[in-house]
Amino acid sequence: MIPQIEPWIGEEELSQLQEVVADRWITEGKKTQQFEERIRDYTQAKHAISICNGTAALYVCLKALGIGPGDDVLVPDLTFIATANAVIMAGATPVFVDVDSSTLTMDPVKAQEAITVHTKAIMPVHLYGVAADMEALLRVARGRGLALVEDAAQGIGVMARNRHVGTIGDIGILSFYGNKTITCGEGGMILTQNDALAKKCWMLKNHGREVKGTFIHPTIGYNFCLTDLQAAVGLAQFGKLPAILEHKRRIRETYERLLGPLDDVAFPDPHPGRVDWFTSIIVDDPAALADALKEKGIGSRRFFYPLHRQPAFSHFPKREFPVTDDAYDHGLSLPSTATIPESDIRKVCDAIRDFFKK
Repeated sequence: MIPQIEPWIGEEELSQLQEVVADRWITEGKKTQQFEERIRDYTQAKHAISICNGTAALYVCLKALGIGPGDDVLVPDLTFIATANAVIMAGATPVFVDVDSSTLTMDPVKAQEAITVHTKAIMPVHLYGVAADMEALLRVARGRGLALVEDAAQGIGVMARNRHVGTIGDIGILSFYGNKTITCGEGGMILTQNDALAKKCWMLKNHGREVKGTFIHPTIGYNFCLTDLQAAVGLAQFGKLPAILEHKRRIRETYERLLGPLDDVAFPDPHPGRVDWFTSIIVDDPAALADALKEKGIGSRRFFYPLHRQPAFSHFPKREFPVTDDAYDHGLSLPSTATIPESDIRKVCDAIRDFFKK
């Protein structure tokens, strides 16, 4: 079996975990602080606040901004459902926005058109390691007095105009779920340059208190903390990040070289600063191709199911999202594990060529 994605886990992670076990401090502690410091330095965020997962991170960002019942938050229609669910968790309403055909991220023009008196924030997603058009989205947000929250769950290592995604808007998040570029198994990080927002986020994730160890809670908060066990894995993963990013580039280039001659296969537009979390292709019938690959023991993944098609959102107003629909109807992500050998990539490409010969 050639999996579509799996983490690169080995002796480095085991060594870090052994240190935590030997230290006997397995809840949030020194390892977590070290992981936060590494991410803060790497992204150049003023504040990096660890959290249990990316969905909770988005929720905390929204609550720190004071967003709740009666408010709308713009989200791209093409994204994992957690983006919209975090808005609902905060008591607000997600408003779906079609995506740009080049980046497959939120279309700034469509975002501008979707703003109403109820809109309080714009939440772009840096999809599949491609940055949203932050310059245009910032203009829209600032021109209407809206907060800009970056869902950079898939964005570690991604740059937009020489800045790391997640640090460009008012606040942003990274995810370290098991299939992300680097992983803690579960985990997330809130990034912001704003001292006041950072303090609110810290208190929200820490039972409403400013420091641990006290039982005086000035505000309502939650237990969204990371553990040192997770942070230990994250530290080992962070040490591999340069190699992972280089492997991801090699994987994309190899697929392009081997599949480029096929008239039936196209690749999404390239963009500066991207990280190819997944290498994806555009084909006429991704479902049929996915089935054919599965028969040969090759994993693949369709693009995210559009939010407006989700059964969970069937009660939302019916609108048209032609770019999102087109992307979902033709996109397929290929095996993209950082350590995939070129021989396996060749097997994948041979299987794709065989499919189109039929």
